[in-house]
Amino acid sequence: MTGAKSLSPELLLHIGQTLNLPMRGLVAVIELLDDGGTVPFIARYRKEATGNLDEVQIRDIEEKLAYFRELAERRAVVLFSIAEQGKLTDELKAKIEATLDKSELEDLYLPYRPKRRTKATMAREKGLEPLAQYLWAQQIAADPLETLAADFVNVELGVATIDEALEGARHIVAEWISEDADLRKRLRQLMFDEGVIISRKIMDAVDEQEKFRMYYEYKEPVKTIPSHRMLAIRRGEGENVLYFLIELEPERPLAILRAHILRQSGDWTKQLVLAIEDAWKRLLNSSIQAEIRLELKERSDKEAIQVFRDNLYNLLLAPPAGPIAVLGIDPGLAAKLLSSLRLESFWHTMSFIPTLRKTASPKHRRRSRPCCNNTVSVPSPSVTERHRARPMRSSAISCARRTSRTSSPSPSANQVPASTRRRRLRGRSFPI
Repeated sequence: MTGAKSLSPELLLHIGQTLNLPMRGLVAVIELLDDGGTVPFIARYRKEATGNLDEVQIRDIEEKLAYFRELAERRAVVLFSIAEQGKLTDELKAKIEATLDKSELEDLYLPYRPKRRTKATMAREKGLEPLAQYLWAQQIAADPLETLAADFVNVELGVATIDEALEGARHIVAEWISEDADLRKRLRQLMFDEGVIISRKIMDAVDEQEKFRMYYEYKEPVKTIPSHRMLAIRRGEGENVLYFLIELEPERPLAILRAHILRQSGDWTKQLVLAIEDAWKRLLNSSIQAEIRLELKERSDKEAIQVFRDNLYNLLLAPPAGPIAVLGIDPGLAAKLLSSLRLESFWHTMSFIPTLRKTASPKHRRRSRPCCNNTVSVPSPSVTERHRARPMRSSAISCARRTSRTSSPSPSANQVPASTRRRRLRGRSFPI
């Protein structure tokens, strides 16, 4: 239970509900994976422990397990970093511990992440944060905004005019807007639902075979673009032939931002509207585009792998020798062999326990019992089919020998070559 104990019960329950799997099988698979078991091994040889989960279900568990363990490690780093800054509140800690999405976790950590030198950072160094807080609070003060802003003019700090003071305050407000986790989540969903991928050819790019001609001027919604077209566009971008953007009607995100930020009108309204436009164009648009591009890449890769998996599955299930009858032996069961004899119109499947004897007298061979009571007549193959068909395995040959001796025992079996005895079986009925 070491692997299962490393995850909280709530997280295990979430994984089970997401994948629609029983908790007993989920915990068993996690323990087997932690012990070093591979997906094919667990699916084939540990069916009793997992409750007959197949390879697809076990691989889904493996992917979810890796995702949530990475999330747990990242959550611990985020909590330690915020606590080290002395800014970790109970409310923030509860939000961080409750999130089950990496993007949401990074959005919550964004205001506390160590930053490089930005316009907002320089504005804070000039002492303009109190002016930005006045704009953000949207509360009527005794003095008008211009009078309040005049108090922050300081030539020594680089604030020569009232307009420069207001511009620095707007940079701080724009950074606050871009770090709002709820706003980022809504805008990310908006871009995914209503965004349009636009690909164009790079000026003076060389495409000798014109492999990407279709995408020189191409548009398709983010929500419906198939994986193969998305991968083709990315491949063209990687070969420096194409570039693509995700465009969104400008008024849609700005309307969401205004509805969320503006609470009442006043002399601060104009400054907040300018800060909102700056936050979208300079900070939010490019950041959310990068997140959507990464999400599209992961989705396209998964769909492409699934298509390849389905095609390979159908190929492996195709008849290996066309119309020729094939005997397949599956050694996956613990104490038995499972064999299938494919005839023209049906599958005949049976299980038997192979036994090997060094010597046996004719008397004992006459008393031997067949493996089962079902009898199938196997047609004699042509010369071409005999050359193309696979030789039977030793266990199947042993079973065929025993059953043929029951029908017509040979008093001198040790003197007859094995190849001769096999030829005698062709065209005859024998119990399987």
